[in-house]
Amino acid sequence: MPFRSLTPLHRQTATRKESVTARGALLFGTTEEQFLNWRWQMKNQVTSAEEAQRILKLSASEQEAFSTLKDLFEAGVTPYYLALMDLENEFCPVRLQALPRLEETVDRIGISDPLQEVGNSPVKEVVHVYKDRVAFCVAQLCPVYCRYCFRKRRDEEVGLHFNPRIVDQGIDYIAKNPSIRDVLITGGDPLIAQDGTLENLLSRLRAIPHVEILRIGTRVPVTLPYRITEELADMLARYHPLWINTHFNCPEELTPEASAAIDTLLSRGIPVGNQSVLLAGINDTAERLKALFEGLVRMRVRPYYLYQAQTVEGTAHMRVPIEKGLDLMRSLRGNTTGFAIPQYVLDTPSGKVPLSPNHLVGRDGDSVVMTDLKKNQWREVNPLGDYTTGQPLPEL
Repeated sequence: MPFRSLTPLHRQTATRKESVTARGALLFGTTEEQFLNWRWQMKNQVTSAEEAQRILKLSASEQEAFSTLKDLFEAGVTPYYLALMDLENEFCPVRLQALPRLEETVDRIGISDPLQEVGNSPVKEVVHVYKDRVAFCVAQLCPVYCRYCFRKRRDEEVGLHFNPRIVDQGIDYIAKNPSIRDVLITGGDPLIAQDGTLENLLSRLRAIPHVEILRIGTRVPVTLPYRITEELADMLARYHPLWINTHFNCPEELTPEASAAIDTLLSRGIPVGNQSVLLAGINDTAERLKALFEGLVRMRVRPYYLYQAQTVEGTAHMRVPIEKGLDLMRSLRGNTTGFAIPQYVLDTPSGKVPLSPNHLVGRDGDSVVMTDLKKNQWREVNPLGDYTTGQPLPEL
């Protein structure tokens, strides 16, 4: 069976939001059956201004950007994701994520590998920062090449997509390091592969005794939900415990098709979490973040991380000051369900650093003084006793 049909819940959602499948098939002059085929979607990725202009009204700046940036970072957008875009507004949050912009040529601090992944890779494409887990970059292809991608440096290389030599070396490294209990399969997008190719990788990793958890990082539910077929989900479920982290960034991406893809995974007992990136003009208001996170919870997806955008080259126009990010997180707390609020983090070459508004004021004898969500001061009786802390609170 191909793409999962809409359940009554998803059909109810579809009445409030136009079917992307129907709209996309009409825009691309094809049948809905053809539009639902994920292989057709990949073969018909929009990669040039000429192709995009058949669907969108491109601004002169957008047209120039396709040409100017073609040798710096690959452009590629699935027909599905293109069908989410406002056809006329160049500042549509979906367009801003996927179409080249001339602002990418102006970035005084951007670098190619901000997380120093190359230096943290003991063997090619195995990033080992934390003792007990690795990121295994097996894929190179993506349904959409996001303009803020911190791995765009890999675009310059060839032959990285499920390269047998790279896969063999990575599995050998993981097998020889018993401290590794958690493997994140990433890329590129690892779900852009045949089911058999994926299963071969999963079965080899699952055969390693000390590997307890398999995770897949994918944007497929957002950019190509038709890839989440019943057959794929059945296969993935054979390798539990397996988790999926996906990557919704704005409310416009929360479509009935995306919801159906998520449901296909959840119905097999595959937990789904979400990692967003804080991006200027896309989700950098409290209202848009709240709509995104609450929409994810309605889809039963746990908002997991909100990343501070990396200082990758060509992304200065998309980065948001950390102070603004802290203000946004502060505005969410108390105004929505607690588990709808992800952890705001900055990823660094040595690991993720939580970025959190600090409500603690200091210690006053046996009490700790803090400000509550209404900015009132609260004193919590909390004797320190004989505990010696490495980071004591300031004395009041």
